[in-house]
Amino acid sequence: MYKTIIVPIDIGHMERAESMISAAKQLGPDASIILANAVETLPSHIMAEIPVDMIDDAKERAQEKLNGLIEAAGPKASVKMLEGHAASAILDLAEDVKADVIVIASHKPGWQDYLIGSTAARVVRHAKCAVFVIR
Repeated sequence: MYKTIIVPIDIGHMERAESMISAAKQLGPDASIILANAVETLPSHIMAEIPVDMIDDAKERAQEKLNGLIEAAGPKASVKMLEGHAASAILDLAEDVKADVIVIASHKPGWQDYLIGSTAARVVRHAKCAVFVIR
């Protein structure tokens, strides 16, 4: 089975976390599971207008939510906060930790997804490891 599994979790869709973690545990009962969240970096002209505390608070809240999921993910679970575009950050993490599989949630594609592609679609297209998509 798989030894290192990445589970990227969108804090805005925490309802998907349980099924993603469950799938990861089935794919690798003794695997190291990395719960990850990517915080999008903003252009500097926008960052200058946003209070620094606001960004830091958002990161802390995301970290707390992921920490709350560690017990459900198992004894080898860890949390990794990422910065940058979600798909790129997930793919970079997968290469860094030599992940065997990425368990990612997807939604029913909308019109904009056909134009620019969703995070899950980009991860599926560019990952060098297996990707397990949950709908």
